[in-house]
Amino acid sequence: MNRACFFKNATELASSTKLNLHENIDMRATSDLLKSNYLRMKIQSITIILLTVFLSFSCGTKSSKQAQKGQDLKIVFVNQKTEKEVDVMIDGKLFTSYCWYDNVFKPVLYPVYTSAGTAITRGFPLKPRTGERNDHLHQIGIWLNYGNVNGYDFWGNGSSGTKDPEGGEVKHLAIEKLSGGTGEGVMVTRESWLDPAGKELLAENTKYHFIAKGSIRIIDRITTLTATGITVTMKDTKEGMFGIRVARQLELPSKEDIVLTDAQGNPTTVKALPNEGVTGNYISSEGVTGEAVWSTRTRWMDLYGSIGNEKISLVICDHPKNQSYPTYWHARGYGLFSANPLGAKDFTQGKEELNFSIPAGKSTTFRYRVIINSGSHLTDVEINAYADEFAKKY
Repeated sequence: MNRACFFKNATELASSTKLNLHENIDMRATSDLLKSNYLRMKIQSITIILLTVFLSFSCGTKSSKQAQKGQDLKIVFVNQKTEKEVDVMIDGKLFTSYCWYDNVFKPVLYPVYTSAGTAITRGFPLKPRTGERNDHLHQIGIWLNYGNVNGYDFWGNGSSGTKDPEGGEVKHLAIEKLSGGTGEGVMVTRESWLDPAGKELLAENTKYHFIAKGSIRIIDRITTLTATGITVTMKDTKEGMFGIRVARQLELPSKEDIVLTDAQGNPTTVKALPNEGVTGNYISSEGVTGEAVWSTRTRWMDLYGSIGNEKISLVICDHPKNQSYPTYWHARGYGLFSANPLGAKDFTQGKEELNFSIPAGKSTTFRYRVIINSGSHLTDVEINAYADEFAKKY
């Protein structure tokens, strides 16, 4: 309180005090009363000032912490040509590597880590970890291909540990662009989809956007496929298309063996394993959970669980411009997490069929977003916001 305010208050106080000289009131008492009011108001003023400073400091500290938690992080690419890898470094730590190994028959992002440094992808078969499943050798990291392209199986190539004589290969050709930055880095690659004789069926151009903010990691993959020679057919099959094979801890608990068939009808038994530390569960944008998400159509799917004490959400978002949006989900409890827009017949028990094709000289584009959060499970509201942002961005 400034001096002018004090004298104004003091004057008003004096005016309101009914001094009756005829009643012989002691003026010293009035003076003491004024002093008492002055001290009281001064103490109140000091208290208000101190509270204001304290609250400002507290709010500033809280805001600072929130800003730090959500700060954009530096993304750097390290091109290791001799190792056939490009490392994606975020805040000085490896997030993932783009790999084009000869024995994998497609480029993959492998391994993939949370912001805390925990691997969310299965190690097997490249770097096995104790307690993992050893099925489906071709399911490695994050990838995009399909099980029936002009009759050739790109999805399952390598499932026996060697190249399938009837399998197609997505061959890496070049890194077209590497652009690091704060909050987002961009990598552009060029690939060729080859039949078993080495003839190109599709030319691929893929742009990866790697985004990092606080505990969130995002991969946006925009892949354009062009039929460079003849019309390319992608006949209806469940074996596709944008997939992730997750760490054992993010699988869904199960006590039974699972018998699965590939695109040719060959059975594969996925053995039951102990469920200690296995915590995964699916939930879709439509509220479907668990194993029941398989074959459903939704705009996003969240696989959430914990690895040790770290809560993790792993989300795949479809894009409104994609074929068959919202996509079908080829998402399994044993660790395969895949979006497949082209497998209508398998997913509808024959009620619908989609035999997709790309005319000669024409192109089609597939867009997918992967969200990885460490430390908490994302809410539907949070995921919807990321999905909406993705839909508007590309």
